[in-house]
Amino acid sequence: MSGKPEPGAKTGRQSLRQEVVEGIKRYILEEKLRPGDPLPSETALCEELGASRSSVREAVKILNALDIVEVRHGHGTYVGRLSLSALVESLTFRGMLSPDDDFRVMADLVDVRELFERGMAERIVALLTTSQLDVLEGLVARMRETGAKDGHGFVEVDREFHAQLVKPLGNVLIGQLSMAFWEVYTVVAPHLDGFDAAYEASTIADHQAIVDAARAGDVPGFLNALTRHYTPVRRRIADARERREAG
Repeated sequence: MSGKPEPGAKTGRQSLRQEVVEGIKRYILEEKLRPGDPLPSETALCEELGASRSSVREAVKILNALDIVEVRHGHGTYVGRLSLSALVESLTFRGMLSPDDDFRVMADLVDVRELFERGMAERIVALLTTSQLDVLEGLVARMRETGAKDGHGFVEVDREFHAQLVKPLGNVLIGQLSMAFWEVYTVVAPHLDGFDAAYEASTIADHQAIVDAARAGDVPGFLNALTRHYTPVRRRIADARERREAG
């Protein structure tokens, strides 16, 4: 006799687990809990949802992975940060899992990142303070100091630049999706050529132009600088993709 569970039993457990997941989410909404607020104890959740301890534990594990709840060992379970960490991990894993997908994911994220920055250009230019512009200017100076000799360091400064650029918006969703680009970039970067002195110089110049336009309140200039910045990025991805297909 096989020890494997019957297919129907497996489906039933999954359905029950999903019901408990939805029950916990519904509880958070109905009680108007906010990120960081504590959830009831496991025993109380079992009573509230009419579920077994094992079902509640499985549901909490699922919600923890999605950052909807946060398990603090020894302290209890709390409403999570509700971040996009699960999406970021999924995109990164997709890039690693399929050689055919990594460049596609990268190209899609370039589109998303530019879409945010271009779509919010007026607000970004209007909201950036003098001190924030000085921070961006300092990051461009660090790019010059780092240079192509330290590709990883250069990329880290570039990453920080774009994080600071959208920071005044106060939009967590935009910030997290922008950072998703960099997580996938770490997977794809080894396959990208073209990071030479010429690419370095143009990248630095484009970032400086973004800062200069923002400081001058020049939205059209800001948009033009973004276009110049993203064009070579797309070209590097397209070239790498063509090399792979040709090989």
